[in-house]
Amino acid sequence: MKKCFDDVAMREGNPKWDKMISRQHPIYARNGDVRSDFARDYTRILHSLAYRRLKHKTQVFYNAAGNDHICTRIEHVQHVESVSNTIANSLGLNEDLTKAIAMAHDLGHAPFGHQGEKIISNLTEKYLGKKFWHEQNGVYFVDCVELLEDDNRYLQNLNLSYAVRDGIISHCGELDQNALRPREELFDLTEFDAPGKYNASTWEGCVVKLADKIAYLGRDIEDAIRLGFLDSAKQEELLAIAQGKKATAINTTVIMHNMIIDLCNNSNPDKGLCLSDEMSELLNEIKRFNYENIYANPKMAVYTKYSRMIIEELFDALISCYRGEDTIRYLDSTGFADKGFIRGFAEWLVQYCDIQCADSCRVKEIASRCNNIKIYGNLNDEKQYIQSVIDFIAGMTDTYAIKAFNELLEY
Repeated sequence: MKKCFDDVAMREGNPKWDKMISRQHPIYARNGDVRSDFARDYTRILHSLAYRRLKHKTQVFYNAAGNDHICTRIEHVQHVESVSNTIANSLGLNEDLTKAIAMAHDLGHAPFGHQGEKIISNLTEKYLGKKFWHEQNGVYFVDCVELLEDDNRYLQNLNLSYAVRDGIISHCGELDQNALRPREELFDLTEFDAPGKYNASTWEGCVVKLADKIAYLGRDIEDAIRLGFLDSAKQEELLAIAQGKKATAINTTVIMHNMIIDLCNNSNPDKGLCLSDEMSELLNEIKRFNYENIYANPKMAVYTKYSRMIIEELFDALISCYRGEDTIRYLDSTGFADKGFIRGFAEWLVQYCDIQCADSCRVKEIASRCNNIKIYGNLNDEKQYIQSVIDFIAGMTDTYAIKAFNELLEY
């Protein structure tokens, strides 16, 4: 049976197709590959180290106690993939593209959730004169930072398609208007200079943007109740919100089911991706409740201070190692090199610098396997080095950042 978005799905024959499957560089071919361009993106993301690290990054609640039932960033990503894939299947959109965008949409998140993002943004504003926001950082990471081994064991940039990169940078933003449509203009993604400035250029990207909101609302409430953030009075308030909109409960499964069905029943290419007025009001009421009672909860203050201390101390420690073009040699030879995270930084940094920076260094062998963009050049510009420190910290998991901070206490 023909589905209502079949004719506008991002498939071959769509007027935007050639641009959507384009990459910054030609990607190496594999004989007999049965995957589509977007399915290939999906597996490249799945195999990346950045995706694996999401399992130890905060979603909302810091998980120092190791509570296995608290949502981490990777679980949120899996929820978004599930929701968006169900919607894409029902509406007749390209499921390979939808899954790839969903899998990649949060690769740019810093450690310690949105608190970590704000702390790093303060540092980039102070030292680099620009803001840090995870949607833009996600595209930057998949374009310039994340590496994947090719058939010849050389490390190359992830090199995703335009459609997936576009979906990453446009996945956030408030949904004040209850009708989401893709933008028509296909410009360079560097023109995104603020989060939520433009919609995605595909219906599939718009679906992921909606799925992101549907996925986190109920799960954040469940975690807040489990951790004691919401007392019985607040839980009664939630129940009243649900009953006022004829819902039986407000939890992950109920919210996902009701909103997916409502979205699929109310959307078409002429109207856009739409919820009913009643369901849109419910989504906004839950969002309001969550912001007031969870995200702005005073209990988050201690976690924010803890995150700031860790990130700023790691930043200061790495910044103190700058020696211009000799930085990698200094990192390789100093007593710091015996410390795990300093050594890890040197091994990471050398992949993105001109190979001459690693002459006579133990880490030069790593650099010889890298056929990627050398985003930090020869490190003679201190701002290049500051950017490298920001990138290294932004890519950390919570657990690695804490371990690195504890190493500083040993100096």
